[in-house]
Amino acid sequence: MAAGEADRALDPAIARLQALIRIPTVATGTEEAAAHFEDLLATLARTYPLLHALDVTRIAAHGLLIRWPGRSSERPVVLMAHLDVVPAVGEWRHPPFSAEIADGAIWGRGTLDDKASAAAICEAAEALLVEGFAPEQDIWISLGCDEEVGGVAARAAVAELQRRGVQPWFVIDEGGAIAEEAFPGVAPPLAVIGVAEKGTTTLELSVTGDGGHASVPVRNGPTVRLAKALTRIDSLSMPGHLPEPTLELFRRIAPHVPAALRPALGNIGRVSPVAVRLMPLAGPEASSMTRTTLAITTLEASPAINVIATSAKAGINARVMVGDTVADVVAAVRSAMRDDAVEITVVEAGEPTPISPMDDAFGLLEACVGEIFPEAVATPYVMMAATDSRFFTAICERVYRFTPFRMSKAQRAAIHAADEHLRIEDYRRGIDWYRLLMERLPG
Repeated sequence: MAAGEADRALDPAIARLQALIRIPTVATGTEEAAAHFEDLLATLARTYPLLHALDVTRIAAHGLLIRWPGRSSERPVVLMAHLDVVPAVGEWRHPPFSAEIADGAIWGRGTLDDKASAAAICEAAEALLVEGFAPEQDIWISLGCDEEVGGVAARAAVAELQRRGVQPWFVIDEGGAIAEEAFPGVAPPLAVIGVAEKGTTTLELSVTGDGGHASVPVRNGPTVRLAKALTRIDSLSMPGHLPEPTLELFRRIAPHVPAALRPALGNIGRVSPVAVRLMPLAGPEASSMTRTTLAITTLEASPAINVIATSAKAGINARVMVGDTVADVVAAVRSAMRDDAVEITVVEAGEPTPISPMDDAFGLLEACVGEIFPEAVATPYVMMAATDSRFFTAICERVYRFTPFRMSKAQRAAIHAADEHLRIEDYRRGIDWYRLLMERLPG
């Protein structure tokens, strides 16, 4: 560790984040995992004592819901993050739960998704509590414990808020970031604030038929029929859509693209059919912004190399675009397969969320971005991944998804992969953003 990095490591806020990253809170449901979560909650309580002296409610197994009373409870807000992380896969330059400091960054699982957000919220709140600050509106801090496994904590938090009669003015959870290299040809980073998210749907495809010994093969058995169906699905492209948040994104980045593209993006509403056709040329990220995506993820067939399978199954993860429905996806998959023998089971049906308005609540988030990240272009977008916040749409029409950290393209690719890391200066700015948001809540 270089001398400058050693100095930064002495920052108490950085040391506190390191302590949280070192606790491997992977939500496996085992006793060992439960012990790690208990350790994390105890660490949070010791680290942020004033915050934990407020109204704290345990949610589900290891989640927390904290009420910080404001001068008014007329327009309460909910700040969300989750404490669980995905397993550490792949080869890491630094051990995934070491929280080592190198190259000006903290390395470890959870630095981006999503412990650093949880810690930044707590850091901002604790610092303001030390100063005797009282927010203008009630602030609820919701820390989930099972987001990565599609658990129950977020729904339990919503139920608790409903029981207390809380109707949030807005909710903000993880999601978009200060994204560097977010769009081809756009130099400034984009502060992408999710105003909706795609629906997450799981389909299972299955084929049954005669099995037997591999020495006497039968043509077109279950495995082969399923493979043919999957090949056709892999070539399926769902219809493109450009909902209003995506159109607004293009309008906002128009001044920053090469001159030849500015007229088209500035008038994107009039040329949207052409834009939808061209988006796949900009790469998979851009293409995913316009349409429902289908990812073939799991396969299951014969239990042995010398046994012909009597059944074959595959799992498909669909991210349903605003403008499509789960029924649309099932119909498209059925049509693409061209084989009625392949059964489709909807294991989990998740429709896209409603689009949150770009009104004064969005304007507040945007203003805070402008002050802390003046180099960024703030814009709405439709988030492609799923968050716990989708459950909060049941009690709030303004649900936003934004993580106030600068992230390079490589960093975003490291989420759920190896070498996840967060630059120290970016973490500090994230704390500043949450603090400013708390201070700026209107009366």
